[in-house]
Amino acid sequence: MKASLTMMVLLLSTTAPVSQSARPIPPGLHEAQKAENQAQQNEVPPQTRRPGSDPAKIKRDADELALLAQSIPQDVDKTANGILPKDLNAKLKKIEKLAKQLRNQLTP
Repeated sequence: MKASLTMMVLLLSTTAPVSQSARPIPPGLHEAQKAENQAQQNEVPPQTRRPGSDPAKIKRDADELALLAQSIPQDVDKTANGILPKDLNAKLKKIEKLAKQLRNQLTP
């Protein structure tokens, strides 16, 4: 009885690893999976706009921001001569406000 039990244990212990072993991976499959993973990482996420954002308003705000930003260097040059333009502070605040609005409209 002990001999048959021992034989059964030995038989089961030798067959268990064979049934649990993994199949060999075919050549090229690993490289294909790597390429697929790399392609997924390189995909650009779709661009989404906030609901209710108006493309025409975004364009107007961007144009106004650009015009204001172009006028700042001239005003700063005047400060080097001791002249502080009255509207410089208002322009800078408007630039901040427009930039914040555009950021909120364009980022999800």
